[in-house]
Amino acid sequence: MNSKNTTNILGLAAVAAGACVAGSLLRRSFGYDFKDKVVLITGGSRGLGLVMAREFATEGARLAICARDEDELARARMDLESRGAKVMTHQCDVTSRSEVTELLAAVHDRFGGVDVLVNNAGIIQMGPLEVMTHADFENAMNTHFWGPLNVMMAVLPRMRAKKSGRIVNISSIGGKVSVPHLVPYCASKFALTGLSRGMRTELLKDGISVTTVCPGLMRTGSPRNAGFKGKHRYEYAWFSISDASPIVSVSAERAARQIVSACRSGRAELVISVPAKVAVLFDTLFPELTSDAFGLANRLLLPEPGGIGTREAKGKESSSAWSPSVLTTLNERAAVRNNELQAHESHP
Repeated sequence: MNSKNTTNILGLAAVAAGACVAGSLLRRSFGYDFKDKVVLITGGSRGLGLVMAREFATEGARLAICARDEDELARARMDLESRGAKVMTHQCDVTSRSEVTELLAAVHDRFGGVDVLVNNAGIIQMGPLEVMTHADFENAMNTHFWGPLNVMMAVLPRMRAKKSGRIVNISSIGGKVSVPHLVPYCASKFALTGLSRGMRTELLKDGISVTTVCPGLMRTGSPRNAGFKGKHRYEYAWFSISDASPIVSVSAERAARQIVSACRSGRAELVISVPAKVAVLFDTLFPELTSDAFGLANRLLLPEPGGIGTREAKGKESSSAWSPSVLTTLNERAAVRNNELQAHESHP
């Protein structure tokens, strides 16, 4: 290749890069107006999903939230309506394509279609690899990969027809840096991150912006409803204490504001919390050192296999002197605020 051709190619590349930067700046400058837009949030009955619904409501959006638990949905609806939100709820398991079809039909009947989709439904299974089963991996992939794909494929025809839309996929720091005792979770969140980033490149031409969100630890109150295996009390103590620490975690409210802002501006990716951003950068620069450090932590700090083995216990079934305790206070308060308690449960 001669120098003239090389110069032409570099010039075209520079023009293309400039056009991409200009387009990104324009999207961020004008943003996306959520007023009267229909925002569908999966897993919207509690935790981060409910907090995001509250935040979108303050922007004037009309809300459709779905989850598997009908009682949780009823309590979430009352919470949102008490704040003046226009909201509908629908019981749905997003891993079922037929149920997703029914969900979209219900939203269309009530609001006329979906303008913004937030794929938030998720599960957490914590324990050493020795107690994880094929079913754990299948459940994680169904929830974090196939579920979001099912809902995205269902909303895309209308978004494409309108040449407009926003999709937010809530992945995780575990979808960028794999950590011990969360292998099914991390594997499925890596899959979601790849799916989400690939969808963005395919859908920009259709006027649809896809944002991948990778939060670090958040104080949502969710550990009590997560699943723990092996020495489940120790696993729960580690997770709930870390999740409640203001040093390494962020509040669900702060995370929700950042997510709504990223959706408005059409950002490609949002990593939430300084520790999460540091972990991603460190893993990118020093992947072997990162793996070795996590391997050492697994060997020296995290619980060994044993306990209840492959059986799963919820966090609320795994209490100990360490959790709940003063060390988990912030997360216990978040559990009360964010509908993580069942109607028959007393406040932690």
